[in-house]
Amino acid sequence: MTFQADTRTHPLYARLSPQSVPPAPSRPPRTPPGPPPPLRTSPRALLSGLAGGAVPVVGLWLVQAEPSVRLDAVFATAAHLGGLLAGYGILVMLLLMARVPAIEHGVGADLLARWHARGGRCVLSLCLAHTVLALCAYAAHTGIDLLSAAIDLMGYPGLVAATAGLALLAGVGVTSARAVRRRVRHETWRAVHLLTYSGAGLAFAHQLAGPDLVGGPLAAWLWTMLHTTVGVLLVWYRLVVPVRQALRHSLRVIEVRSESPDVVSVVMQGLALDALRAEPGQFFRWRFLDRRLWRTSLPFSLSAPVRGDTLRITVKACGDHTRRIRRLRPGVRVLATGPFGALTAHRRTRRKVLLLAGGVGITPMRTLFETLPGDPGDLTLLYRAGSADQLVLRQELEAIAGERGAALHFLLGPSDGPFDPLAPRALRNLVPDLHEHDVYLCGPPGMSRAAVTALARAGVPSSRIHTEQFTF
Repeated sequence: MTFQADTRTHPLYARLSPQSVPPAPSRPPRTPPGPPPPLRTSPRALLSGLAGGAVPVVGLWLVQAEPSVRLDAVFATAAHLGGLLAGYGILVMLLLMARVPAIEHGVGADLLARWHARGGRCVLSLCLAHTVLALCAYAAHTGIDLLSAAIDLMGYPGLVAATAGLALLAGVGVTSARAVRRRVRHETWRAVHLLTYSGAGLAFAHQLAGPDLVGGPLAAWLWTMLHTTVGVLLVWYRLVVPVRQALRHSLRVIEVRSESPDVVSVVMQGLALDALRAEPGQFFRWRFLDRRLWRTSLPFSLSAPVRGDTLRITVKACGDHTRRIRRLRPGVRVLATGPFGALTAHRRTRRKVLLLAGGVGITPMRTLFETLPGDPGDLTLLYRAGSADQLVLRQELEAIAGERGAALHFLLGPSDGPFDPLAPRALRNLVPDLHEHDVYLCGPPGMSRAAVTALARAGVPSSRIHTEQFTF
């Protein structure tokens, strides 16, 4: 039974004549529109755009190329192509790490980092090939040996600058090699990586002064505009936006809460946090302005949705930086850049969702577990840990599961034990209709690789396995 008030008997309307009573609305009032969804660039669209950008670069080389069978001309023509592609590749590498929100939110920071690493090796190879081919062209043209050719070429100031740029890029490449990276402190690696900008600037100056852009002033102007655009994006999103966010939101630590012997949650308070538009599953790059921590910013996911004026992250001590976080005191100012990441609800394609977490990878999964839309039975969370003592945020997870009617399973046991709870058969036993689920995955690299393999063998298409991970 429904009840409808008679507006004509309301005390206000009792004092009005019948003609003054407003008519009943024919339809409910329109609610103001919410903020538009964030712009996202898909991985396929980004790759297509970058590949399409290489086409005019090759076209510029074809316009300039002069067919010849002379050895020096062959070497010079190949060197020009290598130089143009290397210059374009440097721009692509800078764009991938410019932290442009549309790219970060659509592709994902971890995939961008992998593309950046692979592309960096290709760009460095192109730079070396350009150098060797140009040296061979000069030696063949003058009829001298390679060592003498190298000494002669160092007499040109533009080539000295180009050689310095190549050396800087090579140094960055060496420190980024996996074998070296494990032995270098994160702060040292970051400092060396900043030399990329100097190397890119020297390479740009070399190309403007060299023969690669001899096609005319239009080619030089377009090349300059391309570099300027990428430079503006870098300055805006890596410098201006973080400073503006710091001034606007004024984040400070208000509590450091122990979750387990080696895990703490840091609660921060700020202003106008809704303007950040942080989505569950995303992360920020945090810099705590403490004497021992201000030099480094590292990515940590939100471990709870933004609530009013507070943010929360949950951090496991796995290095000097993270161990010092547990000793933070209330009142410490925080610089947070972001949000970043694509492990959000927009990737969802199925009604049912499986959240699979390992270790402290529970942090983005816990936020998604609370916020992903779904009816009772639509959400399942599997949490892998070595023992019950290693479970983080357990009480919160159990409360969410009870409130939402969601399934929650703790998969306990050593990773080298006789039973693998992430084996295909074990996963199908826990989630019988697993093949009908989207899967969100976050955990240590080894566990994530094993889980992706098991999920694929259990019948989950790779397009429905969504994961992001970071190693430092």
